[in-house]
Amino acid sequence: MLFKLFLGFTIIPVIEIYFLIKVGSIFGALTTVFIVIFTGILGAYLARMQGLKTMFKVRDSLSQGIMPAEELIDALLIVIAGVVLLTPGFLTDIFGILLLIPITRSLFKKWLLGRFENIYVQGRNVTETPKNIN
Repeated sequence: MLFKLFLGFTIIPVIEIYFLIKVGSIFGALTTVFIVIFTGILGAYLARMQGLKTMFKVRDSLSQGIMPAEELIDALLIVIAGVVLLTPGFLTDIFGILLLIPITRSLFKKWLLGRFENIYVQGRNVTETPKNIN
């Protein structure tokens, strides 16, 4: 896990810098900086709108006595999208926007639910104690 985090925090910024340099060489430095700032502002706005919509869904589910599990996962993914969109770069912006689009967010949600289920099953198998110890 530590190695994956190390790779994520070193390789992703290097790729982002590479793309920023390439786009800057094509469109110019000022245009590239404007695009990065614009996607950050747009991403923050979209994350806020999706977050409010999800918050209302959570509130409606709770008022009906329903556990808002899927809505809470949506909220988590929207928060991640907001953080990623505020990070300068094109790959992170694409990933953040994909998390904000409900259709693609549902794909990430299915994947995440599968991961949660695997972790739960593995943790449950580890913590179970044998019934007959002789």
